[in-house]
Amino acid sequence: MVDGMLELRTAPAGDGAVAAFLEERGMAIVARRGELVDALTRPAVTVVEDGDLVGVLSYDLGRVECEILTLFAARQWTGVGSALLEAVTDLASAAGCRRCWLVTTNDNVDALRFYQRRGFRLRAVRCGAVDETRRALKPAIPLTGEYGIPLRDELELERDLVR
Repeated sequence: MVDGMLELRTAPAGDGAVAAFLEERGMAIVARRGELVDALTRPAVTVVEDGDLVGVLSYDLGRVECEILTLFAARQWTGVGSALLEAVTDLASAAGCRRCWLVTTNDNVDALRFYQRRGFRLRAVRCGAVDETRRALKPAIPLTGEYGIPLRDELELERDLVR
C-alpha cells in the first residue's frame, strides 16, 4: 500500500494496462541519447487507486545501474510519483545497482524540481540533442515544450544508490 487506497504493484514488460496508460500519454517510445527506446518492452512499477491505474514508472534494470524511462502520475502532489520513484530505487538497490539515472528535457522544469528534491543531481547537459533527435528519429517532437520553452536539450540526472 502507498497511502490509504493506493496500491503499489510491479508489472512485467508487455503488461496491457501499462501499455495503454503510456500510449494514451504519448510515452510508449522514449527518445534519449540519440536513440528510441520502447518503454512497453520494459518492466514497470505502478500505483492503482480504487482499481484504476494512476501512476506508472517504467525502467531498465542493468547490472550496475537502473534507467528510469518514464514516470507519469495522473495527479500531482499526491505522493504517487514519490512512491514510484522510491519503489524503483529500492528494486535497483536490491539488485546491486549503484545508481539510477534518467533523461529529461530542458523544458521540463517540474521534473527537475521533483527529481532534485529526491536526491537526483544533474550529470550532463546535451545541448541540441532534442533538435537532433527531432531531425533524425522522431519528427513528432514539438518545437515548444512546457511553459512555452523551446524544446532543444537533454538533461541527464542521476542518484547514487550506494549508501
